Amino acid sequence: MVLNNVELDVKIKCVETGTTQQVLAERVDTTAQYVNRIIKKKESLVNKTFVEIMEALGYDIVMTYVKREEQ
Repeated sequence: MVLNNVELDVKIKCVETGTTQQVLAERVDTTAQYVNRIIKKKESLVNKTFVEIMEALGYDIVMTYVKREEQ
């Protein structure tokens, strides 16, 4: 099971960086509607088979976000 609340995580990161979903979508060359759909369906962010494998091994999945250093 993916334990992160991906939708909340993305929204928090957007607020922290002052970025709207529209701007985020433009940066990744897609629509704001598609970005919204992706973050609401966390199952599509992590491969379902990978999740099942980790669950079979007795693990849950926790994603960690690390800010990249600007170069």
